[in-house]
Amino acid sequence: MSRQNQKKIPEGEPLPRGRHGLSPEVVRTSQRDRLIQAMLLLVATRGYAATTVPDVIAAARVSRNAFYANFHDKEACFLALCERDLPDVVGTILAAADGTGHDWVAATRGGLRAYLRWWQDRPEYARAYFVELPGAGPRAVEQRDHAYLPFLEMLRALAARARADDPALGPVRESVPSLIVFGVTEFIAAEVRAGNAARLSSLEDDVLHYTITLLADHATADAALG
Repeated sequence: MSRQNQKKIPEGEPLPRGRHGLSPEVVRTSQRDRLIQAMLLLVATRGYAATTVPDVIAAARVSRNAFYANFHDKEACFLALCERDLPDVVGTILAAADGTGHDWVAATRGGLRAYLRWWQDRPEYARAYFVELPGAGPRAVEQRDHAYLPFLEMLRALAARARADDPALGPVRESVPSLIVFGVTEFIAAEVRAGNAARLSSLEDDVLHYTITLLADHATADAALG
């Protein structure tokens, strides 16, 4: 059976009982997706430490063998969850920023607005990523640090655009992109821990002012909110 003609099942749905004609690839993909989704919902409600492999297996409605065919252990499943949607959030930010034209301040606002809305629309994922990931062990933290790289590159590009638009701005310090990424991440994490994921979009002006102040100066940040 060609890849194009393989039967598919909706994401998160259990496999049909009995003979179903699905290829091993489709079956394994379905099981993996359901395990990741089960991990997401359990971690969001119970926390990472309290979530067990049997819990995930039961919630995903797969066998123990199916779990270990996809993941070495609980941590591997959680890491797959944490990295699953990051390409989407990066793409969403870039599309929003590009849609604002060439003004770097407008691009920054558009990207931050899209970023905050993306997490606000996914409260379970926000809790898993911002609250539970730091306690999941060194591999999880290492993966998060790697996931920061495209955000650091975006901020370096914005800093360069700012100076192309306004040559009077002084050089940006090398640490600034990291200060923005770590500062905004912890700021959002504190809101999510406090149960405020539904209001992340309301933080737009505060996050924008902080970001532009570090990328440029206070005057530019004040003008952006004026």
